[in-house]
Amino acid sequence: MAMEDDLSRIGISLPKNLLDRFDEILNYRGYSSRSEGIRDAIRTYITYYKWMSDVKGEREGVITMVYDHEQRNLLSAITEIEHEYHGIIKASLHSHVTHERCLEVILVHGDGSQLKALAEKLMSHKGVESVKLTTIAIES
Repeated sequence: MAMEDDLSRIGISLPKNLLDRFDEILNYRGYSSRSEGIRDAIRTYITYYKWMSDVKGEREGVITMVYDHEQRNLLSAITEIEHEYHGIIKASLHSHVTHERCLEVILVHGDGSQLKALAEKLMSHKGVESVKLTTIAIES
């Protein structure tokens, strides 16, 4: 098993505006390098993924999503996904944050695996900036 001290080099491509925003945060938080900030972001992503893996059983929750309204075919893809999961979607609220960016809040109820599947399908599309699933267990 590789130790965290065993470093591997990777190359990534990012839009300039995303990298600029990332650099601002790194500077504000006092990171010594982009590499350390990226390592921290990856650790956070892994922790979130593990937390999502534990979402099981009947749950009530909310999915918050921010996306680019002008991304080609994204609105129709989101609508198709929401129709596919209509049995667990109880309500949704859509807000136009700017001309390009939208915030959507989706109230969900169902089996944790279905809620995760819905969130993961939404987050897999180009133009979706963020998706966050927050749930609570339904106690008998």
